[in-house]
Amino acid sequence: MGAMGEDAGRFFMSQLVNSLDYMHNLRCVHRDLKLENILVDDQLNLKIADFGFACYKSIDQLKSYRGTMTYMAPEIKEGKTYDGTQVDLFSVGVIIFIIVQGIFPFKEARKEEYFYNLLLTGQIETYFEKVNGTGLSADFKDLILKLFSYKGADRYTVEQIKAHPWLNKPGFDQEYVRSQLMAELHSRQ
Repeated sequence: MGAMGEDAGRFFMSQLVNSLDYMHNLRCVHRDLKLENILVDDQLNLKIADFGFACYKSIDQLKSYRGTMTYMAPEIKEGKTYDGTQVDLFSVGVIIFIIVQGIFPFKEARKEEYFYNLLLTGQIETYFEKVNGTGLSADFKDLILKLFSYKGADRYTVEQIKAHPWLNKPGFDQEYVRSQLMAELHSRQ
């Protein structure tokens, strides 16, 4: 459906965060979260699929190179030891950005990549201009920047995301947004 906007992003983000909260509390990380691994039923309920790269129990000190390039956290690309929960949250940031904006936020989270480098070097205003994001709310920008942090330890946790003002926008009605999205989907079929 292309760029779906911030309310659609909130609708799907709350489901994704609840799913990750459940998984991470069971000491399970996915390591390949991407749009292609998220199924949506006829009521727009999300289901996470393809646990082929998932890891269980020992998820804090991982080293294996897993994931899909455009969704992969920088620490995996650089061969560093990483926390599986932090790389899952990086991927969620990419997913939500795509849902809201209809485009990838960058090609790869590498220092040499133009768009990601804008974020790393603090050129935030230029970055959002280049990705047609000048009309995005300050809260969305804040959340997405925290999820795209270069250092995994600086990324928001599930608990911080759940408490973030963007996800808790006053007056946001999950069921109203669901009905609007379903109407839009049906009009396109």
